[in-house]
Order: sequence, then C-alpha cells, then structure tokens
Amino acid sequence: MNHVWADLRKYGHFAARLREALRHPITPEDARAIVRRRMAERETNFLRMVEGAVFQNPRSPYLPLLARAGCGLGDLQDMVRARGLERTLEALRAAGVYVTLEEFKGRSTAIVRGAQVTPVRSHDFDNPGTATEFHGQSGGTTGPGVKVGLSVDNMVAQSPNLLLAYEAHGLLGVPIAQWRGMLPNTAAINNMFRGGALIGHVHAKWFSPSPAEWRLRRLNPRLLTWFIIGVGRLAGARLPWPQQVGFDRAIVVARWVAETVAAHGGAHLRCTASMALRVSVAARGRGIGLAGATMVVGGEPVTPAKAAEIRRSGARCIPAYSCAEAGAIGYGCAGPVGVDDVHVFKDLHAVIQAPRQIAGSWATIPAFYFTTLHPGAPKILLNAEIGDYGIFESRPCGCALEGHGFTDHLREIRSFGLLTTEGTMLLASDMVRVLEEVLPARFGGSPLDYQMVEEEDGDGFTRLNLLVHPRIHIANEEEVVRTVFEHLGRSNRVNRSLWTEAGTMRVKRMEPAASASQKFIPLQFARRPGRPGPPTSSPGAV
Repeated sequence: MNHVWADLRKYGHFAARLREALRHPITPEDARAIVRRRMAERETNFLRMVEGAVFQNPRSPYLPLLARAGCGLGDLQDMVRARGLERTLEALRAAGVYVTLEEFKGRSTAIVRGAQVTPVRSHDFDNPGTATEFHGQSGGTTGPGVKVGLSVDNMVAQSPNLLLAYEAHGLLGVPIAQWRGMLPNTAAINNMFRGGALIGHVHAKWFSPSPAEWRLRRLNPRLLTWFIIGVGRLAGARLPWPQQVGFDRAIVVARWVAETVAAHGGAHLRCTASMALRVSVAARGRGIGLAGATMVVGGEPVTPAKAAEIRRSGARCIPAYSCAEAGAIGYGCAGPVGVDDVHVFKDLHAVIQAPRQIAGSWATIPAFYFTTLHPGAPKILLNAEIGDYGIFESRPCGCALEGHGFTDHLREIRSFGLLTTEGTMLLASDMVRVLEEVLPARFGGSPLDYQMVEEEDGDGFTRLNLLVHPRIHIANEEEVVRTVFEHLGRSNRVNRSLWTEAGTMRVKRMEPAASASQKFIPLQFARRPGRPGPPTSSPGAV
C-alpha cells in the first residue's frame, strides 16, 4: 500500500510541475538567454555535476575509476581550470575514467580496469539529483531496454535548444506532428513537451504505431500516456490524443503532411528515419508530393540512402541526434556538409573522441564519449559510450546554430557493431551500406525492402538470412548473394568460397520487420550470452 501512496505523490508532483511549466512557455528570447548563460558556465556546471552526482554519491560507478586514476575533486577542479573541459576529459579517458556501452547499459556485470573490478548495474548511473516521476525505457534495439527516468526538469532543460534549432531551420509556427509510439518508450512524450508545448508549439497530431503489450511496474503504459496528456490538456495545452496508425498505414501520415502543406504552407513531422522513409515511399506510390514538408528524423543512423529516398518525395530531411539516457545531443546543421551533420548542444553535453577496438576483432573505430553538463539529465554520463562513432570536428558553418556557440559537429554517425562468422569479421556499417544502397540500386525497391538477420542455428553455427521483400522481382536469388559478396569483399576480409561452402548466407523472400522499439534496423544481430552486441544510435529519440 505504501508504494501506491508514493506513486500518487510522484504523479501529483509531476502534474504540478508540468502545469507550472506549461503556463510559462519558453520564448526565443528566453532560449537565447538560457543557452548563453549555460555556455558561459560549462566548466562550472560540469564541476558542480561531478561534485554532487559522483563525489557525494557513494553508489556512483565513476568513484572507483577516479580513485584509480588518483583524481579527487580538488585535482579535477585544478585540471579543468588549467586545461579546459575537453582536454580534462581526454586526460581522464586516457587514465581509464570512462564506461563502455556494455557497462553503461548493464550488459556487463562489472567495470574492469586492470586489477580493479567494480560491480555495476544500469541504475547505478541514475542521476541522484533528479526528481523522476515516471520511468520509461530506452529503445532496446540490441537487447532489453534500460529503464530511464522521465521528468519535467529534464524536458524543460532541453526545450531552449530545440526552440533555437527550429528557429534556425524556419520551423517556428509550422504545424507539427509525430509518428512515435506510447510509453514505455519515452521519445513521443519528450517530443510532445520539450520540442512542443513547453516552447508554445503544440503538436497538431500524434500518430502512434500499434502499441506494444509491454507493462511498466504498476500501470499500463497506455494509462500513463493518457494521464500525462490529460494533465497537459487541463493546463491549457491542446495536446492531441494518440491516433493508432500502424506501419502498414504510412499513407495516413503522408496525407496529413500533404494536406497540412496545402493549408498552411508547411508541415513538420518528427519520427525515426525509417518511418519517414515509409511515409515518403507511400506518398510517391500514390502520386502525392511532399514539397514544403520537413521531416526531422533520428532514432537510427541517417544514412545517405535513407535521406535520398526521403528527399525524392519532395520533403526536406533534417537529422536530430539524441538518446533516452542523455536526451537531445544535437540537431541538424542548416549549412551541412553531409546528410547527418549535426551541431552538438555544447551547453548540455561535452563530447570527446578516442580510438576504440571492437573486442575480439581487428576493427578499431573513433568512438564518441559523452559527458553530462545539465542537472536535469536522467543518467550521469562521464566519458560514457552510447555506441556510436564517426567524424567529430569543430568548424565554422555560417548557420544560426553556430551563432549560439554550437561550433562542434558530428557527422557520418554510425553504430559500431561487428559480425563474425566462419572466421570473417564485418563492420556493421559496411553491411548496412550494401543493404541500403547497393541492393536497391541493383534490384530495385528501397532500403526498407532488404534486411540481414544474423542467427545461430541449433548446432551453434552463425547464419545470415538476407530478407528480401516479396514485391521485389528477382529472377535469380544467387545473383543477390553474389552482389553482396562482391561489394563486401572490397572493404572486408570476406572468404566467398568458404561462406558458400558453409551455407552462411541465405535469401528469404519475406517482408523485413521493424523492431519492438519501432526502428527499422537493416542489420539485426543474434542475441548471444556474453556477446557485447552492436550498439545502436539512439540515438533514440527524435
């Protein structure tokens, strides 16, 4: 009975905090002032965060790492003053103060640095200073989702950045909708408030895929979703109720986009990259043009192939980079040099990059490491991997986001994963390129029509099932396999004759499927105990 009263108190606190925030939506002037102040106080905010969430938190997994490196709070303060924030983080990373994706997600039961072994669970990274009213979970694309706190403070902290991003791309005042699922996935609720009602930009529509039959600890996620939206409506924000629209009904979303452009001169849709692709393909199939629409996409790597297919419909494609544990990390550059070129929100996060060898392989990639700077974050990150690598650079671009001090860019963002079979090792990004670019160009269709699914058979052998949508006309399935071998062999140590003899790759004529987290993952790995598994860009929420 005590837990019921505890829940009621939390829900009441959430309702009160949300009503107060909605009564005072953030304006562009507010957003500029907030970001300006946070940029000026980056180092102070970092030190304050580490002092409260790490050094004063005996459960923090970072404490033993800092102790092993011989770094106390005073040492850290001196380092930041002498070297600056990013150089300090690089020195800490070199001294072993970092966490891998497996450690951060709780897939590894301990953090091991030399002889030091520190038991760890995913909730050990929870921010002790954040009042969490609800829990959802991260996308869980490569394994069970991690429980993540959902709080008004966290949403409010990110709202100024998204308002400035909308302003940079001319999206303020443009009717907005999203195609994302309900709780326990937190992306839609976050979108509804941090990039919507809290900046006076209420969503016109919420299209939701068929809800999963997941349960939270005590309440059905549908009830929690309705409760949160109901609180917002009572506070005066005319929030939309979720409208169920399954993956096979993308044309419903496409028609809303087209009709909204016709009526208002523009439309703004937020969804995952693959869902935006579904909308574009459905629109083209019905002869519907989407010129004037903007699709802000994330949740998956925004590859050149996906972006090109979306733009074929006439829509503009803007990347957004975030994950449930860290929140909004960055937003598309208005003067990009690549399809996924994003500005890092430097007032919210610090980013460094370091070489990272994939365990048990020859592959070394330049991994991103993230550090939390804002007190409302649900998780504390201190040189933490979220599973991505790519190009990290500071450069002028001339767009409005640069003017706010966001001079760091990330692009060519990919998830690092390794496929190993019959003594052959493949980077996931190479296989994805073949699935999204090579096969559609050679046999037709779109990136949604091809998917590679790794599995272990009953004897423990690794098999690769190449799923090809039945609507794709292929006269000779062996030609598909030959095409894959040919292009993978240019950048990987693929032994074609060995794979052929072992029967490693097989073509299956069936429709590729999205994951439970509503993402379309071109390459799905087998789940094996003890295997790190391929991280995914989550880069999770849009």
